[in-house]
Amino acid sequence: MGWGTIISRRLKVFSLALFVYFDYKAVQKRVQWVSAVKKNSIWEKTHERNARRVLNLMIELEGLWVKMGQYLSTRADVLPEPYITVLKQLQDSLPPRPLEEVRGTIEKELGKPMSELFANFDNNPLATASIAQVHRATLEDGREVVVKIQHDGIKEIILEDLKNAKSLIEWIAWAEPQYDFNPMIDEWCKEAPKELDFNHEAENTRTVSRNLSQKTEDGAASVSSDVDVLIPEVIQSTERVLVLQYMDGIRLHDNDSLEAYGVDKKKLVEEITRAYAHQLYIDGFFNGDPHPGNFLVSKEPPHKPILLDFGLTKRISQSMRQALAKMFLSCAEGDQVALLSAFAEMGLKLRVDMPQQSMDIATIFFRQSTTADEAKENIKALNEQRERNTKALQEKMKLNKKEVKHFNPVDAFPGDAIIFMRVLNLLRGLSASLNVRIVYLDIMRPFAESTLLGSITRGPSTNSQWIYDSPVNSEVESKLRSLLLEIGSEKILGIQVCAYKDGKVIIDTAAGSLGKYDPRPVQPDSLFPVFSVTKGITAGMVHWLVDKGKLKYDETVADIWPEFGTNKKELIKVHHLLNHTAGLHNALADVAKTDPLFLCDWEETLRQMAKCTPETEPGSSQIYHYLSFGWLCGGLIENASGKKFQEILEEAIVRPLQIDGELYIGIPPGVESRLAALTVDMEEIQKLSGLRPGPDVPPELLSGIAQMAAGVPALFNTLNIRRAIVPAANGHISARALARYYAALGASGTIPPPHSSSSKPPLGSHVHIPTLPTAAPKKKKKKGSAKKGGSAPDKGEYAQLRTSDADSEASAAAGSTGGTMFTNSSGSILDAFMGVGEYSGMIHPNGKFGLGFRRYGKAGSVPTGFGHSGMGGSNGFCDPEHAFAIVVTVNRMSLGSVTRRVVRFVCEELGVPVPDEFSVDGEKGPDMVLNLATPLE
Repeated sequence: MGWGTIISRRLKVFSLALFVYFDYKAVQKRVQWVSAVKKNSIWEKTHERNARRVLNLMIELEGLWVKMGQYLSTRADVLPEPYITVLKQLQDSLPPRPLEEVRGTIEKELGKPMSELFANFDNNPLATASIAQVHRATLEDGREVVVKIQHDGIKEIILEDLKNAKSLIEWIAWAEPQYDFNPMIDEWCKEAPKELDFNHEAENTRTVSRNLSQKTEDGAASVSSDVDVLIPEVIQSTERVLVLQYMDGIRLHDNDSLEAYGVDKKKLVEEITRAYAHQLYIDGFFNGDPHPGNFLVSKEPPHKPILLDFGLTKRISQSMRQALAKMFLSCAEGDQVALLSAFAEMGLKLRVDMPQQSMDIATIFFRQSTTADEAKENIKALNEQRERNTKALQEKMKLNKKEVKHFNPVDAFPGDAIIFMRVLNLLRGLSASLNVRIVYLDIMRPFAESTLLGSITRGPSTNSQWIYDSPVNSEVESKLRSLLLEIGSEKILGIQVCAYKDGKVIIDTAAGSLGKYDPRPVQPDSLFPVFSVTKGITAGMVHWLVDKGKLKYDETVADIWPEFGTNKKELIKVHHLLNHTAGLHNALADVAKTDPLFLCDWEETLRQMAKCTPETEPGSSQIYHYLSFGWLCGGLIENASGKKFQEILEEAIVRPLQIDGELYIGIPPGVESRLAALTVDMEEIQKLSGLRPGPDVPPELLSGIAQMAAGVPALFNTLNIRRAIVPAANGHISARALARYYAALGASGTIPPPHSSSSKPPLGSHVHIPTLPTAAPKKKKKKGSAKKGGSAPDKGEYAQLRTSDADSEASAAAGSTGGTMFTNSSGSILDAFMGVGEYSGMIHPNGKFGLGFRRYGKAGSVPTGFGHSGMGGSNGFCDPEHAFAIVVTVNRMSLGSVTRRVVRFVCEELGVPVPDEFSVDGEKGPDMVLNLATPLE
């Protein structure tokens, strides 16, 4: 193609673009002064004349522009009706190429004259498309075939058109920033040239046919039989000629024929959607160009879809398939945590934390399709939603109208996701053009679930990566890993175990999956929700403030927290709060049950807690404060320190121990991709029915406990709850971070040496509060220059920056010198934890709690250890006498049999006494309500 032709095509494209743009701008001003009825008429005529201008140029230029017009003609769900009507003509055949050109290409490519290749060749093409035209023929052996012949010179034209399209998209993004399609055109520029090699298309056709026809194993087996489509057999191929089996069918836009043959159009589109769901989620290999011209409908009942043209076919990795499936299911469930995690996994980076708006936008792709008749209302609804999101963005980022117009909330958009979304849009357009309504969530869900469940259900026996690949720290750890394999995935979904002995890490093992619908492996830095294990962290913060002289155990709470001194709470002391003897065990419980999101309002919960009335006299009885413990201690912490709860958490625990990014009470934005998701072992939970509470457990807590336990994961998996400050129940930790904490507590606050350097990623390498990418303009880097401050974040991660230089220095100092958490306390701090010695008068006689911690040991004996367990099985404790600390985190909530078995095994291997809490027959404490039943060993 000569320079004259190149310049001519470029001028025609940009001249028309400017003409259409200024036409719309002029009409936009004009309609401000006319009535609504006349306004609609003006817009209708404007759309129609510009659609014809676009059509005429596309037909004249052919090449890529025809393909783009075919794509636009399917978007009846978002484009004005005149564009759909006019551009639909591009789905029909274009003017045919000269027969001499066609014959010459065939003979040159196949190396034989036409008379030797075909017994019969129809000179009239079946169709002429943007890249090639198709003729019907009969081979010498009598087989009916179609021959696809590439146009002469089309390769140069397509490549030039891509350049022009890229320039046009960049100009549109500059003129109207809210319409930035650069990621889409970039991906198209990368994929479209592959269509020009018919050998590539032939192999793609064989692969898709094979994938859709064979039965698959594991979780995918149940959905394979749901795909019932036809794909032509490949007979022969070269770079520019493709010979395929002939299949007699009806084109999708031939509505009269579809009606005459009695084709169920709704069933037809559902079948096509199933075929694409299989390609996307099961195979990871799909046709990226499903416009109506690439389908036929067989004339024979049951009128199966015939899939054609696999030139633009995309392969995606297993991890991307899982991320896309997770995104789909998160939209189906309204799960914001899973959606943000899916974004991070696929490499989609946002510049702003707006989970609800992200959910709204993502759900658009999977929403129920609309018919062409409803297109106008659909466009109106989408525009209204766009305006709402823009307004929310403007308020969030404090931008004016001009600034918000130029602000792009997306920092990076992965190419694989772009093609995926293009396919979804084309499928939506297909249903709109056939005027049928499709519920995509119902049709595609089994395939998405299959992708995620397939690798999870295999378990340790077939999955070599079930135990995360990390160095073995000791012989005990090696034996423990064998035990976990023995227990298997029937009882374990995901688990972490970390243990210290004599100040050193002897176990740091992770195994299983992050969630029921998240097959990614649990890693040492994964964050598990641990429920009441959180109380042990909160209690440690109170002890730290006592050590710093900010409060005293025997001090009246009202003296520290003035608002608390009402409604008969004047005599409640700090040690009453820690020992669960304040009489406020049911405080705010009813509110939390009727309005769970009340838990998310930290300031309001503290205000309401200060107004509560105790049910028993302070110190008279020890009854487990299952939720109120956190708010009581939280209010105490903030009032005693004059700082926010999170500030004290970082200052007292996170920074000294160098466990940044792995211990939270209320997660920050940016860590969602490391979260484990909760599920319930219903077989065990059902055994809770009829459970009778002991005297130290509120009867209200065990009322309908099985039903409550079943509903807890749904609530605590939500983003609002995960981000809330609930100091009694909302810790998100890694086992290695909490084990380091208990190892320090067991040594009277002495910080252990740095965690094992062989653990990857290193403990403390995550920055505690991630920051979102900024929208600063990118600068070109000089050749060979390195980015200051280290390498860029890996794909799918948030940029992570330390809160301050002071934080960094504090962490470095703690890690290098050891140091201590408590500077003014002697060994008596251990007595305070367990409520013995001089502190024995501050606890309830024979109670299961010391000052904030569950006391561990043998019944009737002085406690030898302390810690805290949580509903569902997670647990952390230490035995100071034996310099031993262990933490187990799990995400399949059960009666705790796995945790007890693990702890008992490790203790026995090390010769450490097994506390009753973890023995087969010992009494279980009230801090793990679901562990009150007879243990299942």
